[in-house]
Amino acid sequence: MKFTFLLTLIMIHMTAHAQDPFQYLEEVDGTKALEFVNQQNQLSFEILSKRPEYDQVYNKSLEIYNSKDRIEIPTVYAKYIYNFWQDPQHIRGIWRRTSANKYISGKPDWETILDLDEMQKKDSIKWVFKGATGLFPDYNRFMINLSKGGGDAVIIREFDVNTRQFISDGFSLAESKGNVSYIDKDLLIVATDFGNGSMTSSGYPSKIKLWKRGTLLENSPFIFEGDVKDVGVWQGVWRDEQQIIPVIIRRTTFYTGEYHVLQNNKLIKLDLPSDIEISELLNNQLTMTVITDWKVNGTVYKQGSLISMNFSDLLQGKKTIKLMYQPDKFSSITSVNRTKNNLLVNILNNVKNELFVYSYLNNTWSKKRVPAPDFGTISIVSTDETSDAYYFLFTNFLKPSSLYLGNSSENRIKTLRSLPSFFDAEKFKVKQYMSTSADGNLIPYFVVSSKSVKLNGNNPTLLYAYGGFQISSLPAYSAVIGNAWLEKGGVYVLANIRGGGEFGPGWHQAGLKEKRQNVFNDFHSVAEDLIKRKFTSSKHLGIYGGSNGGLLVGVAFTQRPDLYNAVVCAVPLLDMQRYNKLLAGASWMGEYGDPDKTDEWAYIQKYSPYQNLKKGVKYPEVYFTTSTRDDRVHPGHARKMVAKMLDMGYPVYYYENTEGGHAGSSTNEQRAKSAALMYSYLWMKLR
Repeated sequence: MKFTFLLTLIMIHMTAHAQDPFQYLEEVDGTKALEFVNQQNQLSFEILSKRPEYDQVYNKSLEIYNSKDRIEIPTVYAKYIYNFWQDPQHIRGIWRRTSANKYISGKPDWETILDLDEMQKKDSIKWVFKGATGLFPDYNRFMINLSKGGGDAVIIREFDVNTRQFISDGFSLAESKGNVSYIDKDLLIVATDFGNGSMTSSGYPSKIKLWKRGTLLENSPFIFEGDVKDVGVWQGVWRDEQQIIPVIIRRTTFYTGEYHVLQNNKLIKLDLPSDIEISELLNNQLTMTVITDWKVNGTVYKQGSLISMNFSDLLQGKKTIKLMYQPDKFSSITSVNRTKNNLLVNILNNVKNELFVYSYLNNTWSKKRVPAPDFGTISIVSTDETSDAYYFLFTNFLKPSSLYLGNSSENRIKTLRSLPSFFDAEKFKVKQYMSTSADGNLIPYFVVSSKSVKLNGNNPTLLYAYGGFQISSLPAYSAVIGNAWLEKGGVYVLANIRGGGEFGPGWHQAGLKEKRQNVFNDFHSVAEDLIKRKFTSSKHLGIYGGSNGGLLVGVAFTQRPDLYNAVVCAVPLLDMQRYNKLLAGASWMGEYGDPDKTDEWAYIQKYSPYQNLKKGVKYPEVYFTTSTRDDRVHPGHARKMVAKMLDMGYPVYYYENTEGGHAGSSTNEQRAKSAALMYSYLWMKLR
């Protein structure tokens, strides 16, 4: 009896100590949690805002963000160009439009459609515009996505652009991480929170309905039901040759799932590999990217290849396939977009984009290279299914972004807008280098530095990478980096580590789950190579990453504190033991693994920053930043890491914006403040 009692006391003691003492910080709006946030915000802001760099960076960054010379990024809807714009007179922003002809002429006559500052005054809500879905082909009506404070969850309301009013008796959906598409004027396909367990454990819809105008959503029948353990279900509409085809995408994991199409009131599951990535439907050809080698009818379609399938045949269970593009080990598909008659295929070749027009005629694909500028990043920003017009941006580290108008049938382009030079790019140079990772793989990275840089190991250097989710890190012009970092003598480095998509699916898969350490080793190898080449030293080397990149730099400073003297860890994942229980975390188990499975936690725990903090280690003084309204990566990750480090006696810096969502900021003032805090910290640590 006495032994049992003592054993019980021991078990209670062990359980109490096993419980995370900082878990209360996961309560996003908890009183105790917000007291901690406010205290840390005040302490860090007091120090960083008094740095000599702060006002200069803030004022210049705000000038850049508010500049009237910014490119008005177009979104094409029939004969109009739409644009979302923020400036000193429109803090929260306006959604506006002008005719395509006036936009192209360079003399747009902007008409305000929706004013979010006026909405805020009326509703006392910090509205953030999250995009719109229009009614094809005239686009007189839109379903508008509105977020309270910048989170991913949105309220969706129907809007008439001619009257510039929300439709009082129109379609309207309560706040959720949902989405809708018009099938026609009176019919929507809807994924939202229908209640009664209709959301997945990742926080996304698991069910789909068709909603007819004039009926109640709750009375509408489900046309598709997934599983609570799925990542979620998404919906959309394909249009091709007068066909309107509702489509449902079920994601069983982040990288696998099913495609279903609605034909004659019947759902048809497409017989495709679970990891295939469908892009566009054009001329009865369904285009897709092969993620894993796929053998069909005796032919093997290699990983990363772009193929098309006869859609009518596919609906009948037959596979009639055409190979469009097969990459080599240095190339990958960045994007596929359609115009009225053609496809735009954006290819990344050794981290530089090349754009092609693909045309389908006489049962054959042909391609032409678009005469776009070389040696930079090409991003398709808008296409138009009613014409062959399209818009793209071209940029690199030192060339200000330029907007081009293209025509896919005539294969011609025209420069429409260019950013002014916000810093003197002539003083700088860009070079690409290779480091050698722990397993012998070569890792490319770019260095942007002064032409007169001295290789003496004393240059303040900022290393950025992402390394996850098959997202490529590409060269881009940043006026803020140019002014806040390069002009003041800093060196900027962009690393193309594994886990990203720079070299196709294989480059990404080399960093998945049990292979995650490859990503971190790649990052360390770039840091070591920079030091070896005497660009910098550990005393002058800082690192920066956000979201998955926040995890990256969190691992970097806990694994190799000797390499780095400054760390900017933004909207990060850090507690990898509980990440799958926080907000959208469960959706990323296809990337990181499941910490609730013993065999998978075995490799996750080896790098999880929160669990690998140790006393008595000389860590750099880290700057953590996040947002209270981030409903994707839980702010608890950053909060708990800060609390644990402070408890261990490590000085840190912390700033949590009260809004902004996963982007961290909602207004230009918030963006400028974020930049000023970050660069004040970096100069304080690395000069």
